[in-house]
Amino acid sequence: MAMTHSSSTLGKLGCNERLEFLGDAVLSSVTADFLYSRFRREREGFLSKSRSNLVCRERLNELAVEIGLDRFVQVCGATGKHNNYIYGNALEALIGAIYIDKGYKYCRIFLLEKVFSRIEDIESIVRVDNNYKSRIIEWSQKQHRRVVFQLVHEEQRSDGAFFVTEVFVDGEPYGRGEGFSKRESQQNAARVAIGKLG
Repeated sequence: MAMTHSSSTLGKLGCNERLEFLGDAVLSSVTADFLYSRFRREREGFLSKSRSNLVCRERLNELAVEIGLDRFVQVCGATGKHNNYIYGNALEALIGAIYIDKGYKYCRIFLLEKVFSRIEDIESIVRVDNNYKSRIIEWSQKQHRRVVFQLVHEEQRSDGAFFVTEVFVDGEPYGRGEGFSKRESQQNAARVAIGKLG
């Protein structure tokens, strides 16, 4: 079930979405434990940001392909851009399945030995700030500028909801971003804006 994408089932209950939900929670817990033990002198803010960097959608997708999950995921039809993350989602579902079958301790061993061990430079990954929205808001506060994120387009597609967000600085448009969640479109818009602001 962990390797069954919703597109390949007639009913949603036969797919990996529920396991993905469970696996996401277990992954978050194990990652928090791992970072707490590894970075003993760092504060809560650093640990939260590090967890986000370590298990972001892009990285989970890369790791899933590295361990070969892409060969086992059952998916039907054109997956589209939204499903660029189906392998990362399948990895979360696999974690959920391992948790159900073997428990938390085994999940932790699996993640530390089979997943996190494949990340070559954890130090540099956790110290990168990829939260572009947070960065531009911090910049605006220091510069006494007004930043507004505005949802300019939303539609329901066959592969999921699609959003377009524009970011304005003092009323002027500085960046537009697309995504299959509001958060993703905001992050992409903020990244474009930061590039223009230098």
